[in-house]
Amino acid sequence: MMTRPGSIIISAAMSTVTRRDFTRLLALSGTAGLLPISALGRSRADLGPDDFDWTNAPLPQTPAAPDERFWRDVRARFLVPRDLTFLNAANLCPASLPAIEAHEKNLRLYEASPSPDVRSGLMTRGKEESRKILAEALRVTPEEIVITRNTTESNNFVSSGLDLKAGDEVIVWADNHPSNLNAWRTKAQRFGFTVVTVPTVPAHPGAAGYVELFAKAFTPRTKLVAVTHVSSNSGDMLPVADICAAARARGVLSLVDGAQAFGVLDLDLSIIKPDFYTGSMHKWPCGPKEKGLLFINRAVQDRVHPSVIGVYGGQVGISRTFETHGQRDDASIAALTEALKFQGSIGRAVLERRSRQLARALMDGLRALEGVKLWTDPDPARSAAIVIFQPGTLDVRRLGTALTEKDRIIVTTRTGQQWPGLRMAPHFYNTMEDIDRTVAAIKKYLASGV
Repeated sequence: MMTRPGSIIISAAMSTVTRRDFTRLLALSGTAGLLPISALGRSRADLGPDDFDWTNAPLPQTPAAPDERFWRDVRARFLVPRDLTFLNAANLCPASLPAIEAHEKNLRLYEASPSPDVRSGLMTRGKEESRKILAEALRVTPEEIVITRNTTESNNFVSSGLDLKAGDEVIVWADNHPSNLNAWRTKAQRFGFTVVTVPTVPAHPGAAGYVELFAKAFTPRTKLVAVTHVSSNSGDMLPVADICAAARARGVLSLVDGAQAFGVLDLDLSIIKPDFYTGSMHKWPCGPKEKGLLFINRAVQDRVHPSVIGVYGGQVGISRTFETHGQRDDASIAALTEALKFQGSIGRAVLERRSRQLARALMDGLRALEGVKLWTDPDPARSAAIVIFQPGTLDVRRLGTALTEKDRIIVTTRTGQQWPGLRMAPHFYNTMEDIDRTVAAIKKYLASGV
């Protein structure tokens, strides 16, 4: 349900807030009180109820063919102001209101009674429910899921936990995130194994081309291949199921970094069949910060050892030994449940179609602009929801600043020699109006300069 002009819904009872009450509400606890002191140069005094479309009422059932009205209703479950176009999901996503309010509720419960019973309730019920939903989303079992702090920690659990020695080889992709690249190199220096790097290519070579790149690097000494599902630097989506199959046929383990896939792609790990899969909740899943996932295939759990030995492990499977980190932010972990339920209520296949629809519209609009070079392959078999392009001869640093400060469009600038320009990553909380005003802003600066 959408709010009427000049109002903001802040409770399930659909209470409206007048301008006179708005400033007072900003100082109170709860959703309204979470508003930052400033929002990209705008002070609290500049912000009023007309800037927002908040509601924490239950989201209506997803229609058979979701339209823009439905997606505007989804947008109302995020705290992002109406005039702020946030296209930076590849870096960090806003948490959904269900996740924020669950975290606050859990935290207040915990701090009001920091007792063993309350802690155990959050640790056991909250964490185990989150684990079950994660497993369902990935089409695996709860016994194969470890809740970590982020993708970096998950990747490092693998690189630190395997028995690798002199004479062994690990194949990595040059375009992996540093947590799935530099960690292997550092540990190779310590333990004596060799890291073989598969180079990046200037353009997506197709599924067969990527499989060939990795397959020809395998040798009898290869123990593991570490690859990224979707590149945050080029937008390339890799044929990870085929790469994992090629590795499996040679008795090689596979680690897939899914930081740019989980929460936006409708994943089925029973088809991809990796030995290890990692991801973060602060990106596309729109969940609490400092939460991540590590999938460890049941068939290889005896080949990887925990990096931390402590207490308060999970209740099932590999989590019993891989989550023994002592005291953690139980309130936040339990809130993960609501973030996952929120996405699940819309439908993960629906979310993927929507994010791809937004990315395709963005790429189509950008390709129509003279001077724009699109680095991301628009073929839906080769990319997902990350769009990287060079905006003519414009200075991308100045352009990024102008988009943020003047147009209130949040993107990532890329100043390296490979795929320079801007990175935009729309997600299901964006609207087509966001895409249209972004393309219009780029067109404006191409014509006038920055």
